[in-house]
Amino acid sequence: MADTTKKKKTKPTGVLKVELKKSLIGSDRRQRETARALGLRRIRQTVERQDTPEIRGMVRIVAHLVDVTEG
Repeated sequence: MADTTKKKKTKPTGVLKVELKKSLIGSDRRQRETARALGLRRIRQTVERQDTPEIRGMVRIVAHLVDVTEG
């Protein structure tokens, strides 16, 4: 029997470069945990993450602490 389910075609996602600009000291627990989940440990550390809605939501939580560059 043939598989009749349709798979969603996804566009290739871009890359977001996220850099921690401010200290996590004094921020609330949710923001600290979100920064850690993004892979940010130190000030001026830059990580590259796939541009997905989940990552964009995480960046929005810590937007005042990070700089984001597309590409």
